[in-house]
Amino acid sequence: MKRIVVIGGGTGTYTVLSAIKHIKDIDITAIVTSADSGGSTGVLRDEFGQLPVGDFRQCLVALSQDGNGDNILRKLFEYRFSKGGPGLEGHNFGNLLITALTDILASEEEAFRKASKILNIQGRVFPITFDDIQLIAEYENGSIAYGEAMVDEPGASHDGSQRIVSLWVQPKAKIYEKSAEAIEKADYIIIGPGDLYTSLLANIVVDGVTEAIKESNAKIIYIPNIVSKWGQTHGFRTSDYVNEIEKYLERKINCILMNNKKLPKSSLKKYEMEKSYAVEDDLAEDKRVIRADLLKAVEVNPIKGDRVKRSLLRHDSKKLMREISTLL
Repeated sequence: MKRIVVIGGGTGTYTVLSAIKHIKDIDITAIVTSADSGGSTGVLRDEFGQLPVGDFRQCLVALSQDGNGDNILRKLFEYRFSKGGPGLEGHNFGNLLITALTDILASEEEAFRKASKILNIQGRVFPITFDDIQLIAEYENGSIAYGEAMVDEPGASHDGSQRIVSLWVQPKAKIYEKSAEAIEKADYIIIGPGDLYTSLLANIVVDGVTEAIKESNAKIIYIPNIVSKWGQTHGFRTSDYVNEIEKYLERKINCILMNNKKLPKSSLKKYEMEKSYAVEDDLAEDKRVIRADLLKAVEVNPIKGDRVKRSLLRHDSKKLMREISTLL
């Protein structure tokens, strides 16, 4: 049985997990960032002083068993309140449940384990660390953004056209031992798609992660983003994404699985309003690249009550399953 570790957070990791859970004879571990500070997760983190649960919850839902019934538990974990005033509107039920479990069990680790059992997930989900951390980014003009939400959504804190030259977490944090063990024993590590700095590299900069990856004999598969993001990857080509990943990994990527389906003009116009653009493929000579149609056929509609901007265009889980299964 092949051991697969998926490192990331957000909708990109959700899509990959939804894809690979249908591949036979694999053991799945998802490792997610502990630095999220936006949306429902950020509010709960501030109010309760617990680890951010949003990315963890999304991974649980992705790995939950597809039953023959109405999947009511899965629907509950995905449900987001669209009314109820400022105290409830925008919150996700699954986030609230995991927060309550942590309070009841007096242990974040036990709460995560119990939530995994409730959804009967296929595999396991671990945080990159149980330490309370904040993500910090320094830009080429010397400005600094404190907190994942500030890095994710540029405002008064920094100019979104500036490139990030350094990323770290504060205070220094140590990788969760079970996450380190999963990485070291993995046959394959899948990174991406997802916001480069706030979803992917937010994991890698935690102490012990690069060391665990160096200890591992796993082949590393990277799935680049479809569009750039203002505030993080403005003006990035695919090579820029790859170079940044490898800089922080301190190791080469073995395979780059890239979408080659042309993006709809109507969607690109919407992205351009947010200063986001299709990522240029400039890796024509790179033999590690595998190109395929990985694009979801329709735009993803925003969820009512969601406080966080989500991607309109995403990778298709069935197409990803087809391509990833040929690589394993």
